[in-house]
Amino acid sequence: MTAQIINGKEIAKKLREKIKNEVQELKGKGITPGLAVILVGDDPASQVYVRNKEKACQEVGIYSEIHHLSETISQSELINLIDKLNTNPQIHGILVQLPIPAHLNEKEVIERISPQKDVDGFHPLNAGALFVGEKSLQPCTPKGCLYLLKEIGYDLKGKKAVVVGRSNIVGKPVAMMLLQEHATVTICHSRTKDLKSELLQADVVVAAVGKANFIKGDMLKPGAVVLDVGINRLENGKLVGDVDFETAKEKASWITPVPGGVGPMTIAMLLANTLEAAQNTLG
Repeated sequence: MTAQIINGKEIAKKLREKIKNEVQELKGKGITPGLAVILVGDDPASQVYVRNKEKACQEVGIYSEIHHLSETISQSELINLIDKLNTNPQIHGILVQLPIPAHLNEKEVIERISPQKDVDGFHPLNAGALFVGEKSLQPCTPKGCLYLLKEIGYDLKGKKAVVVGRSNIVGKPVAMMLLQEHATVTICHSRTKDLKSELLQADVVVAAVGKANFIKGDMLKPGAVVLDVGINRLENGKLVGDVDFETAKEKASWITPVPGGVGPMTIAMLLANTLEAAQNTLG
């Protein structure tokens, strides 16, 4: 068996087209969705991510503004900017590009963003809403994972899903979303006693551990669906996921490649969240 590839690039392209049409509709009602991205410092990877977000906004007709701040900005200056954006009616989504410099309090920064404009879905109120199954703005990468499963027509009801990684950004929220789709969910992490035996039972694997080629094909149940969230750069410059693609594709029924799998969905979901936040202002 060789797995079918889940082409996140193509799926994201289709979704962006749908978002573009909905943005036009909303503009017809007098609202242009607006996204503000705050970038602190000169981290090269963060700069690339921010440029990609800006370009994606332009493509679908979302207004975007970048606030590129000095590495040495104070906590109070950053908070003041967030307060201004919270009250700006042109801005429906606010995103602080993480990580931020160590002297800044990340928790306070995230909590200062209005939950209604928290397009990253990281605010405790949005995280809590996800936990209890209420409608809220949801984290982009987990939301993208669930969208991919729906696109391939995969029914999660009663299936066993294993999430490898327990971060607040991917692991925990994706586990909650899988649970809401009636999967039986196990979260594995660095203290899990026997990862392989957990994975061998999994119908669906979400890998979000941040270790290159960590999950091998012999750790997977035949026919499993594998979503690889990891992005790791090898010494030779090659980008790879947390799953060893070559061995895993011989075991899985469906698999996301890296790059071109989950990655493109993250930005598409950011656009979807910005649109949703703007639509919410119509009541």
